[in-house]
Amino acid sequence: MLLAAHVFAPPAQAGGDVVPPFPFESVAHHNRLGLFLFTLTRSCDDFREPSLEELLRQLKAVDDLTNGWLCEQLTSTLSALNSPDDLFNFFDKLRGVLTAPEGASAEDIFLDPNSQLGVFLRCCILAFNSMTFEGVCHLLADLVMYCNSANASYDLAEDEDFDSEMSNLMDADIGSQAGIFEKYHQSYASESHMGESSSALTRAPVSLHDFDEANTFKVDDNPTCLRSRWQLEAYLNQQADILEKDPSSVPLNYFNATMTQLQTLAPELHRVQFLQYLNALSHDDYVDALDNLHRYFDYSAGMQGLFARSVSPAQDIVVGKYESALLCLGNLHCYFGHPKKALEAFAEAVRVSQMNNDDSCLAYVLGAISNLLSKIGMSNTVGIISSPYSLGTNIGLGTPLSIQQQLLVLLKRSLKRADVLKLPSLLSFGHLSLAKFDLKHVQRSLVSFGPNASTKLRTCPADVCKNLRLSSRVLTDFGTDILSTSNENGSFSTSWLRNLSTASDSWRSNSMKSTKLHNDFDSFHYHAQPSPVPASVLQLAGSSYLLRATAWEHYGSAPMVRMNALVYATCFADAASSSELSLAYVKLIQQLAMFKGYSAAFCALKLAEKKFPSSTSSHIQLLKMQILHERALHRGHLKVAQQICDEFGVLSSSVSGVDIELKTEASIQRARTLLAAKQFSQAAAVANSLFSTCYKYNMQVENASVLLLLAEIHKKSDNAVLGLPYALASQSFCKSFNLDLLEASSILTLAELWLALGSGHAKRASSLVHQSLPMILGHGGLELRARAHIVLAKCHLSDPKFSVPEDPEAVLDPLNQATQDLQVLEYHEMAAEAYYLKAMAYNYLGKLDEREEAAACFKEHITALENPRNEEDSLAY
Repeated sequence: MLLAAHVFAPPAQAGGDVVPPFPFESVAHHNRLGLFLFTLTRSCDDFREPSLEELLRQLKAVDDLTNGWLCEQLTSTLSALNSPDDLFNFFDKLRGVLTAPEGASAEDIFLDPNSQLGVFLRCCILAFNSMTFEGVCHLLADLVMYCNSANASYDLAEDEDFDSEMSNLMDADIGSQAGIFEKYHQSYASESHMGESSSALTRAPVSLHDFDEANTFKVDDNPTCLRSRWQLEAYLNQQADILEKDPSSVPLNYFNATMTQLQTLAPELHRVQFLQYLNALSHDDYVDALDNLHRYFDYSAGMQGLFARSVSPAQDIVVGKYESALLCLGNLHCYFGHPKKALEAFAEAVRVSQMNNDDSCLAYVLGAISNLLSKIGMSNTVGIISSPYSLGTNIGLGTPLSIQQQLLVLLKRSLKRADVLKLPSLLSFGHLSLAKFDLKHVQRSLVSFGPNASTKLRTCPADVCKNLRLSSRVLTDFGTDILSTSNENGSFSTSWLRNLSTASDSWRSNSMKSTKLHNDFDSFHYHAQPSPVPASVLQLAGSSYLLRATAWEHYGSAPMVRMNALVYATCFADAASSSELSLAYVKLIQQLAMFKGYSAAFCALKLAEKKFPSSTSSHIQLLKMQILHERALHRGHLKVAQQICDEFGVLSSSVSGVDIELKTEASIQRARTLLAAKQFSQAAAVANSLFSTCYKYNMQVENASVLLLLAEIHKKSDNAVLGLPYALASQSFCKSFNLDLLEASSILTLAELWLALGSGHAKRASSLVHQSLPMILGHGGLELRARAHIVLAKCHLSDPKFSVPEDPEAVLDPLNQATQDLQVLEYHEMAAEAYYLKAMAYNYLGKLDEREEAAACFKEHITALENPRNEEDSLAY
């Protein structure tokens, strides 16, 4: 690195011509090497320098105009370092790079000592000057080992002669100096300690670890080299991002071994223990995670901090210790399903943050509590924090706040603090949380009487969309100035070098053809470089699109669901965690199942399982079980459906309030299985219990589906009178929460219930069907569309004033469309009903052959439903 910097910026000379130094052909060619050196000083892919082999490969990719002159110069200079005196002479020449010559004017060009490369060179010179003679000898021996660690068989494109020359150089020149290096090789402990300055250097192995294609781990005890504290911090932050994005790619024990070795090299870098805490957390090791968390705050006392606080350096020494530990402890308990312990830790963090005036930590604690309450079901009869420093149990009128009202207060307070403290990530998270709240909760006024009382008891989609747009604006808050200072953590430079080292041979050959072009800088492949926006910012911006897809699922717009899920999977896949990305794939596969059938869905599901092997126990696994359960019910394989229900129930936690949505889905599937088995009383009991649970935890959106399920149970048990109130209540819930597609389904159920009361209600039922048809045909899936067509045909056939011979298409067209859709779904019960109605219509028309054909299809579906065969096939896909 220093050798390449010496070539890039040779010692300046007064009065020299303003031309690129040898061997560069143009200013663009010269700047190309400068950009490469800049990325090397900012990269954080590991706490090691790149190996000599990798460095030469990267240098060859950048310097393709001089036929490997820089690589040859680098290796020849390395071979010339035979003694400590050579190192002293080299660093003495290096000082000339940063020193303006006597008589230099403002027009002369030399390396700015305050630039990024200049600061790096100054740090290296300072570290060399602070070494003892034994340390210099040790550094010389490390250089020999660094050169010998390279594989002489590497391939440099379009320059085979250079390969042989490099091989001979490594074997002969440097190999012959091994005896000299061995003479000065003595044990030496680095005198550099990890301070708080970003320019502090530490000694780390040259090649410590690497993940290969099989995710195996390699540890080598190779010579040491210098890394700045900033790069180590950036490397640890990058490892934290990897743990969040795909924990399965990081082996638990090997990662801990690497962090332990890094901690041995840099004992004052206590954030290593925090990484071990995150690693244990991602691998569901509660004991190890808690132990590492305690060790991190015991040893470091939280001095390194977790937030960008707006306090003076003197205050930062006493701020952010205990409250940060409590915040991490609360998140730990929340992750492992201990909501009460998590709330206790958060409550204490609130108290300590207020006592220490730690506004940033307090804002994050409020956000963490909001996230906990939105994910964990909390009963309305249980207070959030029953303590004198509670976040609020009343509003001054002695009226206790419900859990949802407390959550809303917390969200708004957290959002306000994030805005005041200029925390864009927390601000975006607050808008996302408010959008979720507005999506699932009707905001009633805290005072339910008087002129200020709200009479609008509905959710507002405009508020949801507004918060989602404000969340996406977090991207605009990261301007050029911010990116160049506090938010650039080395990830951009690391990705830049990775893309450079993986450049294709075709690009290299094309770039070689443009050696005579003066504007050869344009040929450098910037189109392959990463986005400079931080990954955490992209993740939050992408989450808004994922939440948009969920919102449109509620509102019933299938095209908008697909569009937003595709935008997320296409544009934000690199920054997304495996959990969120798999959720986007789940939404797309659900759309395939609804509109293309189970065959297409299972084909996509197989691809998703290959892409997300670690997610098969979460989103992908749940989706597979849902689709298998649906298909088993449609085929009449009730034993298989019950087996899937049992497996589904096992996946949820036994802790009350945890995995409440998963438990709700398991109960709905169980009730539908009992309904298909015609065990109406048991199905009604399960649905009633589920309704009580949803009401207890204020899950009003889920209540709409449960009420519609109760209406279906009473309809199929020939008790339409009892089913009407449930259908009307479901329709009322749907209007309050703008669940348009579910509302159309409830209207369709109402029409079926009116038809069940007699032919005198056929006109009313027909009106209801036509009211729901635009929404169903525009956004409904195959099953809902087929059901609407069947109900429409039944309305015509039940109407005494309707004559089939006069308008046969009004009956046959919807029935033909229904049978086509149901054939894709293999829905035997509904298909049998459609063919039965077709047989009736053909009988009215006197078409006996068509009637017999429809009757035969009816018998086939009834036989398949009553005598199911090959039930084990329903578990295969």
